[in-house]
Amino acid sequence: MNAVTDPALAEPAPESTPDAIAAPLEALLLMATEPLSAAELAQALDVPKPVVWAALESLARFYDDTGRGFELREVGQGWRYYTRAEHAEVIGRWVLEGQHARLSQAALETLAVVAYLQPVSRSRVSAIRGVSVDGVMRTLATRGLIEEAGHSEETGALLFATTDHFLERMGYTSLDDLAPLAPHLPEASQLEAELARLADQVAPAASGGEDGPMTESSELPTAADVGRWAHEEATVGRETDDHERDEAPDQAVLDRLSDDA
Repeated sequence: MNAVTDPALAEPAPESTPDAIAAPLEALLLMATEPLSAAELAQALDVPKPVVWAALESLARFYDDTGRGFELREVGQGWRYYTRAEHAEVIGRWVLEGQHARLSQAALETLAVVAYLQPVSRSRVSAIRGVSVDGVMRTLATRGLIEEAGHSEETGALLFATTDHFLERMGYTSLDDLAPLAPHLPEASQLEAELARLADQVAPAASGGEDGPMTESSELPTAADVGRWAHEEATVGRETDDHERDEAPDQAVLDRLSDDA
């Protein structure tokens, strides 16, 4: 007769040993955004909690013995990876320099305008994007991606251009490596069709006659035109008055007409 084996005393399956779950345990801890408890890890790996405890303690000792830059610590009711205190200065300097932060969509669009149109003034970049770019330009300059590049000969406005650091971050050796814009522009036929459609919309408004709405192409009268029109109006008025005086009957005609009545 076979003896009944106590499940609690049975040998654990090979896939349920601390060494077997070490790798998936590390993967779960790396993905965690907050400390994970042994119970949560055991449920995720479908193994008994004591096996998870043994694996966690074994990993923690391994990281300490091998001098890794991080450690596995139990904090509160969970476990999580942390960087070691002796590396705080390096990490703090990196964080303060701000090199880890990504550029916003607005910053990327502004940087693209500067890269393709440089040297370019802040006002022109703002006109192209349709919004104020003062804050974004300051951010790009602080990051060392753009810099001042003299003044415009026509307007005197301050110009900006990209820096060598920009090329380094982009992995370029020169601005010639920038991707061409032509493939991203609309076809000539599409552009012509759009311009024709806009012209058709403007045409009815432009044919409104003398009292039609004024467009950007309408010409304002000059001072000479206004003076000539006033002179012509006054001349016509005098000729009308003289014509009316010539046709008015004299007093003798009026007396005769009165006697005849």
